[in-house]
Amino acid sequence: MSEITKFIKHHYRHFNAAALVDAAQGYVDHLNNGGKMFVTIAGAMSTAELGLSLAEMIRQDKIHGICCTGANLEEDVFNLVAHDFYERVPHYRDLTPADEAGLLSRHMNRVTDTCIPEMEAMRRIENEVLQEWVRADQAGERYFPHEFMYKILLSGQLEKSYQIDPKNSWLLAAAQKNLPMFVPGWEDATLGNMYAGHCISGDVKKVHTVRTGIEYMMELAEWYTNLTKDSSLGFFQIGGGIAGDFPICVVPMLHQDLQREHVPLWGYFCQISDSTTSYGSYSGAVPNEKITWGKLGEKTPKFIVESDASIVAPLIFAYVLGW
Repeated sequence: MSEITKFIKHHYRHFNAAALVDAAQGYVDHLNNGGKMFVTIAGAMSTAELGLSLAEMIRQDKIHGICCTGANLEEDVFNLVAHDFYERVPHYRDLTPADEAGLLSRHMNRVTDTCIPEMEAMRRIENEVLQEWVRADQAGERYFPHEFMYKILLSGQLEKSYQIDPKNSWLLAAAQKNLPMFVPGWEDATLGNMYAGHCISGDVKKVHTVRTGIEYMMELAEWYTNLTKDSSLGFFQIGGGIAGDFPICVVPMLHQDLQREHVPLWGYFCQISDSTTSYGSYSGAVPNEKITWGKLGEKTPKFIVESDASIVAPLIFAYVLGW
């Protein structure tokens, strides 16, 4: 047993700590029983540098598909090429509106305690991906948002600009594996906004050059149907929102709308959430509520760890990796 796992098992005995252990062991058991795992990533986990552990999970085949927000898709690459220009603001709770305006004037976009530099990160990647958008548009080709990012990373054109060890980029690891990925609601991300602007300005003539939501669901439906013919697929959810709700809905859609009666339910479920249980909240709903929607079964292993994902996810990944 690794040192981290020993520490966790010895000290994490009750409450959310015990839930973390149960969820991590459940993840290991699911894989050991021949299952696959689907991970969903909400929040700003890429800016939190989750790639330090997530990339190795991908390389070691502990993750078999990902659904993430557009922000997490792009922010891993922003960090890859502009890490040295980021600024940490540990006293962010004390910032005044004038302090925030000062950050804006310097083109530093704050995410909690971390400021993303617009010019070195966002505009840098915009220039690269715009060339791919225009090339595809002119060729009459269409790709999903993650496919454009895969193309850029695998081309090697950014390598000279790397400012972190590339082994810590989870998106690069995913690209190298050609990992199945789904990015619902990409339009509200920085690059999605930029793409809309380039469509309006006429740089991109055909708005559907970038494939999005409904087509992602169609791809997910076929991928889920085919994969679960031979393997149970688990669902590991980091945060809430569209990154989690979009893909988990594929199962009731397959059953109720496509009448695919023999497609299994999700075989494991865990959510890391700091959203308190509340009325009408998806992010704060307890796992059993999902039984009523045809997403999980009565006997599906279910876990919820009510804590900060930037603390919990690396610990669970370390446990699964045997660190």
